[in-house]
Amino acid sequence: MNAPVTGRVLRSGRDRVSFRVDGRSVGVGAVLATALAAVVLTSLTTGEFPLSVGDALRALVGAGEPGHEFIVTTVRLPRVLTAVFVGAALAVGGAILQSLTGNPLGSPDIIGITFGSASGALIVIVLVNETMLQISLGALAGGLGTAVLIYLLAYVSGVQGFRFVLVGIGVGAMALALNSYLITRASLPDALAAQGWLIGSVNGRGWTHATPVGIALAVLVPLALYHGRRLAMLELGDDAARALGIGVERSRLVLIVVSVALAAVATAAAGPIAFVALAAPQLARRLTRAPGPGLVPAALLGGLLLAASDLLVQRLFPTGQLPVGTATGTIGGLYLMWLLATEWRKGRP
Repeated sequence: MNAPVTGRVLRSGRDRVSFRVDGRSVGVGAVLATALAAVVLTSLTTGEFPLSVGDALRALVGAGEPGHEFIVTTVRLPRVLTAVFVGAALAVGGAILQSLTGNPLGSPDIIGITFGSASGALIVIVLVNETMLQISLGALAGGLGTAVLIYLLAYVSGVQGFRFVLVGIGVGAMALALNSYLITRASLPDALAAQGWLIGSVNGRGWTHATPVGIALAVLVPLALYHGRRLAMLELGDDAARALGIGVERSRLVLIVVSVALAAVATAAAGPIAFVALAAPQLARRLTRAPGPGLVPAALLGGLLLAASDLLVQRLFPTGQLPVGTATGTIGGLYLMWLLATEWRKGRP
């Protein structure tokens, strides 16, 4: 059930551009941004070499001691930014696909797009002397190829959300099998590296990982926000969207490409981290109680979930370098069971 539409409508340029400002969404966004800043600051100041907040801030602006600057700007900051950016990218991608399919299970990690991205990246890791750019391009190609395959198989006089999800789950199972096969064909060092990467981790991530995801967010999130009104109209159904002047298939295709690109770049940087794309958009909707996909709150919550999860595993397992994917998988599995039970109760006669 959709929440009532509230808030103020702001217009610019002779009403050519308009957007609705929801007070509760703004408040929730401010709280999430504050919590995210606190997690980032905690990640920068705690660990094997604890620093004060002042030391960390001075290091960020280049006025700290050389040792502090190395710890903050070379070791800790790129890792936490990678976690924030990857979480935000997965959450926005998940919010778009869930809105397009009208199904809470319609997220990149459930319908196989992240597995397809992982297949493209694994082909590069196993068969090529890889660089981060090559892995990113391989993941993007794999994700886009998987999305195109799902779209074509699900297209019957248009794309129906439930059919899209079911086809995506099947294609995702095939991609997962391909990933297992690729690992068996790799040398032992490559197989071990690929298997660790498949769990999803931000351990040892540097600026070469954080920068591409940050650039992708800077380019693709504004594009997603620009199409946000069309996305909200598509939630009303294809017929209603057409009546409102929306080019349904064209808008859906653009939004799918944006979602897949975000998921692919995130997967290239950190591996196929599970359940962030599934849980963050749904939790953001429950917090804001606003109609529409709520891309900005979802992005903030996705970044917060992944950064906090990584901070948690760092502090609970300081010597084990536990991949953050194990934490999100555990938490996400519990969330998925709760979500399925809730949806089942809603559908009971």
